Amino acid sequence: MSDTKSSKLGHGLAKGLGIDLNETRSPNFHHDSIEDPHSHTYVEPEPTAGDWFREHAPTTRQAVEYFYNLFPFLAWIMSYNVQWLIGDLVAGITVGAVVVPQGMAYAILAELPPEYGLYTSFMGVLIYWFFATSKDITIGPVAVMSTLVGGIIISTKENHPELEGTDIASALAIICGAIVTFLGFIRFGFIVDFIPLPAITAFMTGSAISICAGQVKTLLGETAKFSTRGATYRVIIDTLKHLPSATMDASMGMTALAMLYGIRSACNFVARRNPQRAKVFFFISTLRTAFVILFYTMISAAVNLHRRDDPAFKILGEVPRGFTHAKVPRVDTEIIRAFANEIPAAVIVLLIEHIAISKSFGRVNNYTINPSQEFIAIGITNLLGPFLGAYPATGSFSRTAIKSKSGVRTPLAGVITAVVVLLAIYALPAVFFYIPSASLAGVIIHAVGDLITPPSVTYQFWRVAPLDAIIFLAGVIIIIFTEIEIGIYCTICVSAAVLLFRLAKARGQFMGRVRIHSVIGDHLLEDDEDPYAISPRTIYLPTTHSDGSNPDVKVEQPSPGIFIYRLSDGLNYPNANHYTDHLVDHIFKTTRRTTQDIYESPGDRPWNDPAPRRSKAKANIDNTSHLPTLKAVILDFSSVNNVDVTSIQNLIDVRNQLDRYATPDKVQWHFAHINNKWTKRALVAGGFGFPPSVSNSEGSQQPWKAIFTVAEVDGSPDLVTNKRNPDLESGSDDIDNTLPSKQYPQATERSIQSQTLGIEKEQLSDVPSRDGSTVAERRETGNNRKRILGTMAVVEGINRPFFHIDITSALQSAVANSHRSSGSELDASK
Repeated sequence: MSDTKSSKLGHGLAKGLGIDLNETRSPNFHHDSIEDPHSHTYVEPEPTAGDWFREHAPTTRQAVEYFYNLFPFLAWIMSYNVQWLIGDLVAGITVGAVVVPQGMAYAILAELPPEYGLYTSFMGVLIYWFFATSKDITIGPVAVMSTLVGGIIISTKENHPELEGTDIASALAIICGAIVTFLGFIRFGFIVDFIPLPAITAFMTGSAISICAGQVKTLLGETAKFSTRGATYRVIIDTLKHLPSATMDASMGMTALAMLYGIRSACNFVARRNPQRAKVFFFISTLRTAFVILFYTMISAAVNLHRRDDPAFKILGEVPRGFTHAKVPRVDTEIIRAFANEIPAAVIVLLIEHIAISKSFGRVNNYTINPSQEFIAIGITNLLGPFLGAYPATGSFSRTAIKSKSGVRTPLAGVITAVVVLLAIYALPAVFFYIPSASLAGVIIHAVGDLITPPSVTYQFWRVAPLDAIIFLAGVIIIIFTEIEIGIYCTICVSAAVLLFRLAKARGQFMGRVRIHSVIGDHLLEDDEDPYAISPRTIYLPTTHSDGSNPDVKVEQPSPGIFIYRLSDGLNYPNANHYTDHLVDHIFKTTRRTTQDIYESPGDRPWNDPAPRRSKAKANIDNTSHLPTLKAVILDFSSVNNVDVTSIQNLIDVRNQLDRYATPDKVQWHFAHINNKWTKRALVAGGFGFPPSVSNSEGSQQPWKAIFTVAEVDGSPDLVTNKRNPDLESGSDDIDNTLPSKQYPQATERSIQSQTLGIEKEQLSDVPSRDGSTVAERRETGNNRKRILGTMAVVEGINRPFFHIDITSALQSAVANSHRSSGSELDASK
């Protein structure tokens, strides 16, 4: 009752607004188009706006799953066991030993006291496991994000010297965390897919080079005053220029860096020689950072024990015990306005580094992450961390690799790491005092060195996609000669521009038919060898062999005046015009007008279609007389998922243009492989999907042949006769029988009507068929087909007869209906 009322209300509203609801609906075709009255017919319903909302509105079950999935640990925590605990303990302690010195070093990169790196490390690993979909990722301070935060603090304080660096870092973490959390809650994790791998790789490589260049000054202890926050090339020049100002710090930095690389190389070499002890040497290599820092701290303590106020080289200095900086962060309009223009870059860095790392290790370890849930994990970590003094944190590549190789079993390993960091915060501040700054610089250079893309990967980019390799190299160069943020924006924008260019310049392909045979060994495959084999069969290849197929294989035009056009990259507003221009241009070159002079007088001609000179008019007719007239266009929509108003209007305009070209005939528009019911709805709204109205010389409507694809109702192959008959099965030889024959054009036309499910029934002539069967045999074949059709159903809706399941059925329909208008019955075949 309510549906009836809403329907009446809708019709009344449409009438009041002047909307004709029947304007774009297809004619009322007879649904008894199939010969057998017992066949299962199917009228495809048109989707409505209500259907769209129902498809996209979450169900109760989906809503419950949404809230349940916010806490992924609920799915595995009840299965936790001792074996998992052992793996998590080993991994957690190992990562904890690495994150302590790294965290303090990265805090210095962020222009913050070293203890802020410990606070950030603690909160990252403690909170993440509640929301994690990755067992390997480790959230905490990272080199690239720390460098970005340091740059934001410096630039903000230049304009607002009254603001504290710690307040700026905390406010930045909360703002970025809120944005990322919101994106996660609305399930916008897919946006990271718009950032391509070349942009991510360029960002990582350029940032790593920039960080390394900026740390060389501290590594060598150069006393000359110059900025290490400018363009990378400028930093390198200044560092080399002031090499004479290097101090004793260089001995602590260079030897520490050499020791880090030496231990790793030695462990890798010994592990290759002794594979049975590879695990032992892996842990030795992993703990090299902690060992080197401890070793140089002991040296520093021995040298500077009695000269704390005047150390022989620069040391870390006082690190307070505990969470002495815990407080409610300052977040107000003044501080947000101070760094508002830096927020996009900070959010991008938070996301792309974390998601790239987590996806990579998920593929390696055979599990899939949920990007939206990872957004929530990053966001909440950065929302809560500043209350204890943390600054923006994200996933760390080096610590994630260590955690993965250490045998981590679940995200709960982060809690173990948090305990290790907590012990360091309360038990080791006195030791931290003597850590040499140059040695910490060596740790940073060693850690970020692995982020630099090796030449072999660049060469692989070149082999796969040369343009992507150019984008990668350009991004690295931009970062080196400008800033990290500019490099990020440029690579993303260039990649997006390339994507749009490829989409806008997508070029379809005209397809032709080829008969192929299957070969096993050195002989052709017969049907009795493989019950599922269809040999020979017809396939469709680009007429230009642009797909790389053998150019010696002859690709035949499907039928004179009928064109098969395959779209390559969807059909939307950026590329619709490019597609149709290519389509129309080819059709005009390979066909002729159905009527050479369609204008009664010169004044009827449009300005853009001037009449040729009389001397050229006859030459044009002679030159094009051998060309066929345009009959039908078949569009392969296998790559099209959605269309828009612009693309449909473009098809309508081209249809009108081609109808004028083919007048008095109407061009048929067939569509194959439509994969989306909403695309069908859009096409129907544009007047596609059903035959054009064509009248003969007497003004009566010309009949059209309804050809449909059918399939077994229950899918059982036993419903078909055991002996395979190529005339009964789609994809066998039926397409040849539907194409115009030079020898028997009339017999072929009659064969179409007898083989297919046509409305008009004609008796077979006595002309022998291609396979040599007699009239009686063909009649028996028709009777068998009628019996079989009783157990079959139409695959596509019979109310949309020009939407086809494949190209073969589309071509059958186009050929069967291509000679029904007066004046051009056999132009194409003759």
